[in-house]
Amino acid sequence: MKKGLNTLLLIYLIVIFAAIMTYILPAGEYQREEQNGKTVVVPNSFKTLKQNIPQGVDKVILAPIKGFEKAAEIIVFILIIGGAFSVIQKTGAIDIGLKKIAFVMSRKPGLQKYFIPVTMTFFSLGGSLFGMCEETMPFVLIFIPLAIALGYDSLVGTAIPFLGAAAGFAGAILNPFTLGIALKITELPYDIGLGYRILIWFISTISMITFVQIYANKIKKNPEKSLVYDIDKNRHIDFSLKEDVDFQLKHKIILLSIAIAMVIMVWGILAKGWFIIEIAGLFMVLGILSGIIAKMDSNSIIETFKDGAKDFIGVAFIIACAKGLLVIAQDGKIIDTMLFYMSNVISYLHPIVAAQMMFITQGVINFFVHSGSGQAALTMPVMAPLADVLGIPRFAAVLAFQFGEGWINPILPTSGVTMGVLGLAGIPYNKWFKWILIIQIYFFILALILLIPAVLIKF
Repeated sequence: MKKGLNTLLLIYLIVIFAAIMTYILPAGEYQREEQNGKTVVVPNSFKTLKQNIPQGVDKVILAPIKGFEKAAEIIVFILIIGGAFSVIQKTGAIDIGLKKIAFVMSRKPGLQKYFIPVTMTFFSLGGSLFGMCEETMPFVLIFIPLAIALGYDSLVGTAIPFLGAAAGFAGAILNPFTLGIALKITELPYDIGLGYRILIWFISTISMITFVQIYANKIKKNPEKSLVYDIDKNRHIDFSLKEDVDFQLKHKIILLSIAIAMVIMVWGILAKGWFIIEIAGLFMVLGILSGIIAKMDSNSIIETFKDGAKDFIGVAFIIACAKGLLVIAQDGKIIDTMLFYMSNVISYLHPIVAAQMMFITQGVINFFVHSGSGQAALTMPVMAPLADVLGIPRFAAVLAFQFGEGWINPILPTSGVTMGVLGLAGIPYNKWFKWILIIQIYFFILALILLIPAVLIKF
């Protein structure tokens, strides 16, 4: 079988391309100022620098190394999650629990048809209400074996938490990290266009569920049609549905501990402002506690944890390389230049087309800047006054940002979250790209359509 381009090599080639662009695009920057604790761009303050800041061979070599520093938190998060779940897996609790679920659903086919819609709606609400994104990573390791046990594949198992949250993230109703910051910068009330935003969330969620469900049904009928059929065969996940399983007390306690940890995670995010470092700490404790409950000795817990973390070293390099792209673009001062030139092009267009171009511009910027709050701080101070000049409602500019930052992320090889999820799932990027491309095209067209009412209605 012919192998596709290695993911790490692909991203490094993009880093090289970005370095070449620093020789071609003029270096430039906007002035920035502090507003409500956020560093934002000052509109109409762009200036080109006297000369380019080319990123030569030495910078290209150092970019992934600097990327490790920039991506330290998410890399630590993945290594800890990998180690913790390795210990949990060794206890056998998850396998036993999944066998039980698979057995029950095999006896009640009517129940299984609700599995994907219900679980994806749950994650979509998480993405829409409190910006669930990185937090989906631990769930990938749970839903992949569950999906395979139910006759699906690892793409479905990955999509349930990851694409479910992405659908809600793009159709944000309350998300404080994207929508909240964008509305504050554009000086719009939180309830502006609320009914339309809820409609967008509904369309986004239903569309994503339909895409995953249609594919899942196809794989259920013929597993060999799976794009990851060979990969999943090597996972050695074979849950027999012929007989029920009998839980041991230790398995029940471990599964209860996992459920409690999930509740604590949601509480920590909502009430205490936890992010990935705190969540990593929670799962590290969960992994160690699970080993103790299963009566594993200390050496076994430590070695299993280390082996689990070791499996994701390759993922760490991929994420660091993706962050290296941002280092090159920032050091070469070309991100602000791209924003400036694209906003200039937009200024000559019809309001509807201009709003759609704002979405495309946000997508391009998102290729380099993956922090939702960071992208809002970078682009919205420019897009808000530009919208005023063009007669576009600022709400439409906010939606353009929301769509460009939300629906495009799952296909970007430069996104640390996307590559982290795929790394945890063991799915090569080329297979993921081939699978998700159709729905990405659909959402691209959908975004263009949904921006039209936002311009015409003038909320």
